[in-house]
Amino acid sequence: MTPLTITVRDAHTGPVLEVTGDLDYDTATHLRQAVKKLALAPGRLLVLDLGRLDFCDSSGITALLVARNHAIAAQAEMALAAVPDNTARTLRVAGLDQVFTLLPHAETTTGSPAGDR
Repeated sequence: MTPLTITVRDAHTGPVLEVTGDLDYDTATHLRQAVKKLALAPGRLLVLDLGRLDFCDSSGITALLVARNHAIAAQAEMALAAVPDNTARTLRVAGLDQVFTLLPHAETTTGSPAGDR
């Protein structure tokens, strides 16, 4: 089990949360709390960078949906970036690849170079 860490940084498009480790029943609350602390503005983009996510169970998927709902309530957009293959497969099977905007890399939209991490 890899501990969950969430690093928040600002990009010109909006906040980027880099989610690292295991997003599961025991840790999903941490992501929900981190997202709720964000001040999202209409028209901004919340990006969850999952490139270093090791594991995601159904509680983690629910936390991603909660983050999306938070963004929508703020009239902001949300995208998942660098989704690992195992999580992407789960999203496809559940039809959630049609719900989330999926980006190959966080830098695709935010414009932040990978070296800024």
